[in-house]
Amino acid sequence: MTSPLYGSHRETDEFPMFQRAGLRFLRRMAQAGMATFGGVGARVDFLRQTIIAVGFVRTWAPLVVRQMRSIGVSSLPLTAIVAAFIGSVIALQTRYQLFPGIQLSVVGLIARQSLILELGPLLTGLVLTGRVGARMTAEIGTMRVTEQIDALETLAYNPVAYLVVPRVIAGTIMLPLLVVFADAIGVLMAFFTAIFATDVTWNQFSEGLRLSFSIFQVFYSLLKATIFGIAISFFCSYEGYTADVGAEGVGRSTASAVVLTSVAILVLDALTAIMLAPYLQG
Repeated sequence: MTSPLYGSHRETDEFPMFQRAGLRFLRRMAQAGMATFGGVGARVDFLRQTIIAVGFVRTWAPLVVRQMRSIGVSSLPLTAIVAAFIGSVIALQTRYQLFPGIQLSVVGLIARQSLILELGPLLTGLVLTGRVGARMTAEIGTMRVTEQIDALETLAYNPVAYLVVPRVIAGTIMLPLLVVFADAIGVLMAFFTAIFATDVTWNQFSEGLRLSFSIFQVFYSLLKATIFGIAISFFCSYEGYTADVGAEGVGRSTASAVVLTSVAILVLDALTAIMLAPYLQG
């Protein structure tokens, strides 16, 4: 086969035996690189379409409240359970890992910092990726394979404005609210656990809770939550929007959405910490 850009193309098996292993490795690396850059380009183009679709206010505005309820209100019980157990475990682990002579007020400090700065936003984002993100991908993917998205285009609806924009806006609004709720539940359960299950007193925990506190710490937590909300709604919507035909394609897109979004959240969490962690000291 001859290509105008690359000249003649030879299959790997046509080369001598000692060259095949190296060629297979290089060609697989080239395919992986092309797939990676192709995926990045496709997502950037999808982001461009989403930004353009924001202008179709009449299409997405009536759907935002419904998506806010689906993403936020329906996730409150799961968020509360996760935050409560995490808060209790942090209080217990912190108290029983302290060396003799260390002030017990540090239990409140560590519980507050761990929950507000890291575990509250991160675990809420990861848990909602499995609950909300998978559902989001499956819903849009099913519409793709059953040609409902094509029907929207036939009816002169912008499918991105109808399906993606309401979810992105709802995720951006509701994730910070859920994180505030998770932080409050986590700190409250850490407080009760420390008071009733250990020898930490009310005054000691309260003293640690107020120690070196600054409003920027809350802003940092909410910033993380906002970024995670955008990532969950955008990446999961993209995977559903580009799902392959058939039930297998929807399942593959759903699994891919959960994995990729979870990795994206971890990467964004690390980048946020690198850029803003020096400003957290109260």
